[in-house]
Amino acid sequence: MSRPVQRTSRALLPVVIAGLLTLTATWETAAAQTLAIQGGTVHPVSGPSYSGTVVVRDGLIEAAGAGVEAPSDAEVIDATGLHVYPGLFNAFTSVGLVEIGSIAATQDDSESGDTPHLRALEAVHPASEIIPVTRANGITHVLSAPGGGPWAGQASAILLDGWTVEEMAIAPSVGVVLEWPSLETREFDFSTFSVREKKFSEAKKDYDRTIDELGDWIDAARQYDHARSAAGSGTAVEQNHALEAVAKLTRGELPLIVLADRARAIRDAVAFAGQHVLRLVLASGRDAAQEAELLAEKGVPVILGAVQALPVQDDDAYDGPFTAPGDLKRAGVPIAFGTFDSSSARVLPYEVATAVAFGLDPEAALRALTLGAAEILGLDDRVGSIEAGKWANLIVTDGDPLEVRTAMRHVIIRGHDVDLANRHSRSYELYGSRPAPP
Repeated sequence: MSRPVQRTSRALLPVVIAGLLTLTATWETAAAQTLAIQGGTVHPVSGPSYSGTVVVRDGLIEAAGAGVEAPSDAEVIDATGLHVYPGLFNAFTSVGLVEIGSIAATQDDSESGDTPHLRALEAVHPASEIIPVTRANGITHVLSAPGGGPWAGQASAILLDGWTVEEMAIAPSVGVVLEWPSLETREFDFSTFSVREKKFSEAKKDYDRTIDELGDWIDAARQYDHARSAAGSGTAVEQNHALEAVAKLTRGELPLIVLADRARAIRDAVAFAGQHVLRLVLASGRDAAQEAELLAEKGVPVILGAVQALPVQDDDAYDGPFTAPGDLKRAGVPIAFGTFDSSSARVLPYEVATAVAFGLDPEAALRALTLGAAEILGLDDRVGSIEAGKWANLIVTDGDPLEVRTAMRHVIIRGHDVDLANRHSRSYELYGSRPAPP
């Protein structure tokens, strides 16, 4: 019985391979199409807005300007009365890593122990239903970041279109994610299954010891890097992928992306980065506005989390999350925004709109969602603005992308005018066409 099955499988193999090649070729052809978006108001972010044309060829912006003509071979998108923006950047998510937060089998965003060498890109699921839902709201690329830790792994910048992770990748690694330890005066005692109160002195001692251990990682990475560079002298050094990843921080090749919220943790993280000469990006940063002067002085950018959030501590201002982005920007701190999850990644523009209502300049808000985020993560040579030579990640809208009523007319990712159908739109159509009850 096994031989006929084997012959059938071999017979089908060329068909399967041909199908996969056809799918890949179809995507590449679509991505390589020449487009001309003309007649709309172009908002390049890197300069003033204008009425003109954006030409896209082979996945790149070939030309953009008021006097640009559409090539004869281009598919023309009539944007008369519409607006053209760079695609929005959700600068910290678990998109592609987490499908349903309450079901562990659909989560691949963390590993046990310290794993600074693991890249989020390797675990991204291109067929995630969350991806088309997110991009349909104008978000063309995201930072997909791992959790766990303290050394969680390396965050990856990905496009929200593509059959494989290779096609989706903007940069497989843009930074090493570190979850900063918290100073806890309460802990769960598994021996008694109860919460145990700790003296502050004891909690502080544990906290300091954990930070010292993080410093040991940095020292070990420097020693390992030095030993590897001197290996040509005949000294054999066993390869250590974890230390190699941390060594990228010590050499300045990657930033250290620290997840920290409370003011104490933020101050300690800044001091840690200064002591070990590391390039720091603060992520989440709920109390970042309280340390705005320090962050501006040290040149530390912040990827802010949810704006539409409630106070956490009794003495937190009720509008703290709403006003923090504006306060940080006015203090001179570079900012970007992330949703820090997958399920709400699509609502990022509306989170930022709340910050605008509470003092963040609208132009600064748009920049934080596009070019500002790209600059913080070292990707501004590829994405973030409408300029010749950059990747063609664009959105064509009928209004301000921060407004709930604004509709996406076209979402273009690496030159591909993507289908905006998604699970939400299909459900709307399905139940909208339900026959009336008798």
